[in-house]
Amino acid sequence: MTERRDQTESEADRAPRRARQILRLVIIVAIVGAAVAGMIFLPVKDYLISLLNWTASLGTYGPIFVAAFYIVACVLFLPGSVLTLGAGFLFGVVTGTITVSIGSTVGACAAFLVGRTVARGWVAGKVEGDTKFAAIDQAVGREAFKIVLLSRLSPIFPFNMLNYAFSLTKVPFWKYALASWIGMIPGTIMYVYIGNGLRELTKEAAEQASQGAGAKIMFWAGLAVAVVVVVVVTRIARRALKQAIAATQKDDGQGEGGS
Repeated sequence: MTERRDQTESEADRAPRRARQILRLVIIVAIVGAAVAGMIFLPVKDYLISLLNWTASLGTYGPIFVAAFYIVACVLFLPGSVLTLGAGFLFGVVTGTITVSIGSTVGACAAFLVGRTVARGWVAGKVEGDTKFAAIDQAVGREAFKIVLLSRLSPIFPFNMLNYAFSLTKVPFWKYALASWIGMIPGTIMYVYIGNGLRELTKEAAEQASQGAGAKIMFWAGLAVAVVVVVVVTRIARRALKQAIAATQKDDGQGEGGS
């Protein structure tokens, strides 16, 4: 009877999660589609080129500015995906990835520290009664680094909320920071790659020049590989996270039964 109830609850939790994943994918496709349409049909391509030139004129301060703004965005719950796409658009894959990696990691750490100090009561109220957070909190006590890493690879909370949620757990700060940095890299590269692709499309539309077929094939092939890797890693991480949490709950249940 208990197993049937747990299975029903699991299926009930799975439906909203799938809906959020589909919504996130739809939003990404809409952003990319709107950007491409704007660059082709509207004067927005001229504004984007101007923004690119202005940021390039900042030299080394351009990435620093974006990374600093990313930190503020993490603390204030601003959407990081837009900033990540923008970093790829402005700086290219390598510099964009480094910029976002630094900004998102420092921002996640800043939100974590805020959650452990001045905002602790507010965060506790937000996650109170959340069964997913309760399961994570329980698992973190045993395998802090592993749970944070898997949660970043397959977030069961929105990114910004996850930063604050972990502040209520007993995870050591350095483990949280390192696991967060590693776990966010695959998604960062994918978003930055998409942003860089938009940059190349903008240049092509503005200059009325066409890239060679080889360059286009390389871009789309690289994007496909990035997406596939992220999807596969996300599925593996989600499965591993469930197993880790289930193992923790099983061990605790056996401990209570034997005491």
